[in-house]
Amino acid sequence: MESISRINIAIILPAYNEEKTIEKTILSFHKELPSAAIYVINNNSADKTHQIASNILSELKKKTLEKGIVINESMQGKGNALRRAFLEIDADIYVLADADLTYPAPEIFKLLNPILNNEADMVVGNRHANDHYLAQNKRHFHNFGNAMVKSLVNYLFKTNLKDIMSGYRAFTRKFVKNYPILVDGFEIETDMTLHALDKRFRIIEVPISYKNRPSGSESKLNTFMDGIKVIRIIFNIFRHFHPMIFFGSLAILFSFLGLVFGFTVVDEFINTGYIKHIPLAILAAALELFAIILFAVALILDSINYQARFNFEHKSN
Repeated sequence: MESISRINIAIILPAYNEEKTIEKTILSFHKELPSAAIYVINNNSADKTHQIASNILSELKKKTLEKGIVINESMQGKGNALRRAFLEIDADIYVLADADLTYPAPEIFKLLNPILNNEADMVVGNRHANDHYLAQNKRHFHNFGNAMVKSLVNYLFKTNLKDIMSGYRAFTRKFVKNYPILVDGFEIETDMTLHALDKRFRIIEVPISYKNRPSGSESKLNTFMDGIKVIRIIFNIFRHFHPMIFFGSLAILFSFLGLVFGFTVVDEFINTGYIKHIPLAILAAALELFAIILFAVALILDSINYQARFNFEHKSN
């Protein structure tokens, strides 16, 4: 394992209205890893986040910090902030953490060691180890949504991940430069996990502790809106990563409905030789035609998905 001081490590801290915690977050990570560059991604904050972060980074540069700046991203959302960071920052290893003091800086080495030992492409801090997250997070609806998405991902990708929405992660340069960020908000962590699983990057989870936000610091989570986003994530998991299951299931559904509505028409024709329920016959035929189209779409998208994975593997090698 290389000496950690000789490796270019970037610590990325997306921040939206974090004036209460940004200074302590920067100082805590710099204390643990003074050789790392620290980047604060100011995501359109309306408070003093930018000013405080700029001041503390300037002070640290006068002493021991070699590299670190505040990068502004005006498009709202953690996904947009991280996209800006990945585009502008060049490093050997990237560490992602929140700027709200919820993730303990002393545990950064748990994330770094598997990458330094060439054992993983992405290391995830598992907040659920020893029930730290459940003890601190009292949002039961969020916990239910997280569990539902996690179970679906594990089932579809035949894995056993414990925390797919953790915001404390470390990545190799190869992962970062081969990850297209197409989501805007808090679903970025789930999207990272899906990309890693789909492209067969190595994922390791390490247990970490988790603390609730300090008093005076407000969470940006919204139970209702985030619930809608969770539903959208589940929808997109099927549509983007398993199109055969998604569109194939719809094809079976519409084919079944076509048979149900068409039974009366067929029975009538067999017994009388005539079709009196013309609208019903048209509806049944349309449903069956739609089912055929959906199945064709499933086959085409499944082939495109396979070719995309093939091209990625070929490029990686």
